Amino acid sequence: MAKIRRIVLDIMKPLEPSVITYSSELADLDCIEGVNLSMVEIDHEVENIKATLEGSNIEYEKVEDVIDRLGGSVHSVDKVLCGKAIVKELTTPQD
Repeated sequence: MAKIRRIVLDIMKPLEPSVITYSSELADLDCIEGVNLSMVEIDHEVENIKATLEGSNIEYEKVEDVIDRLGGSVHSVDKVLCGKAIVKELTTPQD
């Protein structure tokens, strides 16, 4: 199976722990080289965040375990880049 190099997740999380804790916990995984979390929406009880994770061989199950342990859930997997190189997404006429 090809190695996952970048993955973009839509995560639903409780207000606590903070996005700083989420970022730090995800970055502590051996399979993750970089983390970018962005707040998308804040509700009274939950936050919706976009997580972009990079690594040379991301282990999705470990990522999901951290998110679950912190009380969140993966709402959707929005993008996955696999293979020996990261391929830039190009604009096409239908875009």
